[in-house]
Amino acid sequence: MHKAARTLHKWLMLFLGLQFVIWSITGTYMVFMHIDYIHGDSLISNPQTKINPDKLQYSLAKLLQTYPEAEQISVGKLMQQDVYRFSIPAINTTIITTQQVMLNAQTGERLSPLNQTAAIALAQYYYLGNEAITKVSLLNDNPPFELSARHLPAWRINFDHFSAPSLYISADSGLVVGKRHAFWRLFDWMFRFHVMDYGDAEEIDNQLLFWIALFSTLATVSGLILVYFRVLRRTKNKRKSMLSKRKHSGIA
Repeated sequence: MHKAARTLHKWLMLFLGLQFVIWSITGTYMVFMHIDYIHGDSLISNPQTKINPDKLQYSLAKLLQTYPEAEQISVGKLMQQDVYRFSIPAINTTIITTQQVMLNAQTGERLSPLNQTAAIALAQYYYLGNEAITKVSLLNDNPPFELSARHLPAWRINFDHFSAPSLYISADSGLVVGKRHAFWRLFDWMFRFHVMDYGDAEEIDNQLLFWIALFSTLATVSGLILVYFRVLRRTKNKRKSMLSKRKHSGIA
């Protein structure tokens, strides 16, 4: 049993050792980094501006007259401008989806989709830093891992900072639908490695978790067996040997 436990423990730990190292490194990073900084709370402002209903010159009745299929209507701000936001059905390659629409609440002018100039102005309005913009791009499909596809189309605005911050502005609603920086992106990868999400699927592979858990249990059991043979049994045999020597020497 001693020999079998030693062989099993050696090969299992050789197989599991790399994952244990990954758990240690990723866990240390996630604990060390402050979660508020990781979430990018320091990147953007959150202005709370009250809306005066008396200033909404474009009435809701007019909106429904122009867009009778409008749903989920809300009133909000686009910087200092009052706007309506709502969704309407949209047909995309024979598939019925929804499209967000944004109107000026004073004139009824349609403001969406936002052009590049408007997206840059919004990014500079929300961004708390003073760094210059390095790149602006419109994402219509194939979003990066950090942005959900439901927010497309969206403008990505990168800023010149050592943490490489990016803001994602919805082209339809004008809202900040995502924000990332280099340390947050690294945190995302650390989390994926920590939970062993090595595939492209959104769900974690349960089969991988099952086998890792099984092999870890076997490695633990075999390690306990080795502890018994190398520590407890050796100590017990050593005591017996000492008692036997004392008995033969006449000390006992």
